[in-house]
Amino acid sequence: MAGVTIYQVAQEAGVSPSTVSNLLNGRTGRMLPETRSRVEAAIRRLGYRPNRAAQQLRTGRIQMLGLVVPSVANPFWGTFARHLEAAALAEGFYMLLCNSERDPDRERRYVEELWGDGIGGVVLCSSLPSLDHVKPTVEAGLGLVAFDRTAQPGDPHSVVNIGTDNVLGMRLATEHLLELGHTRLAFVSGSIGSVNRAERYSGFRLALDAAGLPPSAGIVWSGADTVDFDDRDTAELGRVAAREILAAPNPPTAIVAINDMCALGVATGAREAGLVVGRDVSVTGYDDIMLAGMAMPALTTVRQPVQEMAATAFAKLRQVMDGDGSESGHSILHRPTLVVRDSTAAPVVVTVS
Repeated sequence: MAGVTIYQVAQEAGVSPSTVSNLLNGRTGRMLPETRSRVEAAIRRLGYRPNRAAQQLRTGRIQMLGLVVPSVANPFWGTFARHLEAAALAEGFYMLLCNSERDPDRERRYVEELWGDGIGGVVLCSSLPSLDHVKPTVEAGLGLVAFDRTAQPGDPHSVVNIGTDNVLGMRLATEHLLELGHTRLAFVSGSIGSVNRAERYSGFRLALDAAGLPPSAGIVWSGADTVDFDDRDTAELGRVAAREILAAPNPPTAIVAINDMCALGVATGAREAGLVVGRDVSVTGYDDIMLAGMAMPALTTVRQPVQEMAATAFAKLRQVMDGDGSESGHSILHRPTLVVRDSTAAPVVVTVS
């Protein structure tokens, strides 16, 4: 039952509100066993969950925030979590980390549990188009920052969105390949169902259109029947995509991957097909995770300023939690940069003698 109060619990159990409060706060030393049983039964019947935010304010306990990421199987999210935690600790906050696998129901349950346990603010990183699944909790008072996402119609008015300019970032990667002379490119992603992935695809398409290339110049491999934009299997998705695309007639000379893990999988698939990445086929990623610079060959990618973005996310979450809605409903975008390494080069020119 939504919005159940201790007064309703007290009425249901036939006790005073102070008796309910004593049980919730562990003060049961002088409480008769039958009274305690009656109150606990009333709590179960009504589905009451104490919101410990008020208790935290009264007791002065150290504040906490929640972070819900798709999966730390992608090192980008582990890096972001580390920087957000560092920003939080510097201000006396602790952080709880949850992996949602971009499952709306799982996100909803995490957010409700965090709010019910007295955590007043959450950074949500799924980039799903709709926030309807967490809207009731936000409207109940939870402070929410949506990360790696731009504001969408229907968002709760208090939400602040933070990320990079994904359209620009993917345009930078695609334009780099076009400038090298590639005219047949492939875009590899999981299902393009999240805000960030749709924006990156838009950047890819815009770059091809600006170069005057026909639609057939851009192959799109979404893997919708293989992986539903899940971060756990992105590298394998890239490997499978590369093997399939490169085995087709008139294959692309360059592959733009949705992120670095996907790009590393693409590079593996290209090697399995007998090709040399950076010579026979060029590959780009997005994120600039630590592994990107250590790969062989080192990966050309789009760098997100993760530490700066994490600091912004924490600062804006504090403002939302404090009731400052000056930037609510807006998108705060950091500028991505292109990092050119050895995985990209001019296409091989085949001469016929």
